[in-house]
Amino acid sequence: MCTDSQSNNNSALHLKVEIEKIRSGSKELGTTEDEGLPSLRRQVFFHLIMTGECNLQCKYCYGEAIKDTDSEFYDHDIDYNLPKTINYNIEDLKNFCTQDPECVLTFYGGEPLLCTEQIKEIMNKVPAKHFMIQTNGLLLNQLESDYVNRFHTILVSIDGDEKLTDYYRGKGTFKKVIENLKQIKNNRFKGELISRMTVAEQTDIYKQVTWLMNNNEFTFNSIHWQLNAGFWKDYDRRNFKTWLQTDYNPGIKKLSKYWIDHAEKRGIVPRLYPFLGIAHSFLNGEKTLLRCGSGWTNYTIQTDGNIILCPAMWGMKKHYVGNILTSSPKKLKQIHLGEPCSSCNMLGICGGRCLYANLTKRWNPSQYGLVCNAVRNLVDSVEEVMPRIDQLLRSGKLSEEHFRFFKYNGCEIIP
Repeated sequence: MCTDSQSNNNSALHLKVEIEKIRSGSKELGTTEDEGLPSLRRQVFFHLIMTGECNLQCKYCYGEAIKDTDSEFYDHDIDYNLPKTINYNIEDLKNFCTQDPECVLTFYGGEPLLCTEQIKEIMNKVPAKHFMIQTNGLLLNQLESDYVNRFHTILVSIDGDEKLTDYYRGKGTFKKVIENLKQIKNNRFKGELISRMTVAEQTDIYKQVTWLMNNNEFTFNSIHWQLNAGFWKDYDRRNFKTWLQTDYNPGIKKLSKYWIDHAEKRGIVPRLYPFLGIAHSFLNGEKTLLRCGSGWTNYTIQTDGNIILCPAMWGMKKHYVGNILTSSPKKLKQIHLGEPCSSCNMLGICGGRCLYANLTKRWNPSQYGLVCNAVRNLVDSVEEVMPRIDQLLRSGKLSEEHFRFFKYNGCEIIP
């Protein structure tokens, strides 16, 4: 007879073995559908860049661009003359998307809600399975609720409490965004609303995520964060290493424990996407390709109709993979990660973090290695709470359904 203690030990051992299998990667990962990898081309997602213009001047976007003007992209031929707003015929987009009845479109920018009339025209004419939007939230009140309520997911840029959000994004931003979020909720928006944080040296990750989950202004159950790291030639002017090692990494460890404490007490798993995605993979024995889907199931349509691998590659001619006039959604070229990701022993669980950073290499290997260490810390933090998750599942307090989510929804999982 197997005692409860023996059963727990056996379960823990089995879980550890499975986790080790998933963590490991190989150079071939991403070129096959074997070994627990996701099936290729199940569903194709497209970011629609509505405009390159924005109504904010955030420190980590506009501010970085101003400081980075002398930085070269070496062998990346950039088209700096793309239309400010989409100049292709919406009927052509309709014809393109009609070729894939599972097509998902995400409105993106710049700030996409600067183009509300074109958004409405697309939603009226294009037969997408789902529409989503990533927005700074300032203009959400200008899109009629009939359209807002059709969004499957809204990702709104908010970095934490009022002080931090306004520091990064401009005075008054927080209050206006929260006011608009309350309005769309009052107007019966029932889709998923995700707080999308950009995280840098002024961010206390534990403090800000827990604040977003528990405050008197507006609470979020769905939160994703992305490290502002490796996107600009900015490492030497920052204090990134010290902050990462003394603040961010310890904060992630603390936050992962809070996440499971919260789930155990309330019987609901908060959708903290970096934790949720990794835990889901561990539970399902799932190795992964690039988790955002860029280059294999998630592409971006520029304002001129050309198709690129991800929104960050706006204008990079070398990475054009098609055009809505001449291409088929399910026959687009696939591009996978190169070194150092392709031979990393974490590839199976990480997926590679960022295709743009991998291809452009804005930080040198030593600098970017700090980001990789942060990924290892994140994965280790989730692995440490997996025995508790296993116990909660076996006790019936939680179910695997709590760990399921809509993939490739704009949350990269690996920050």
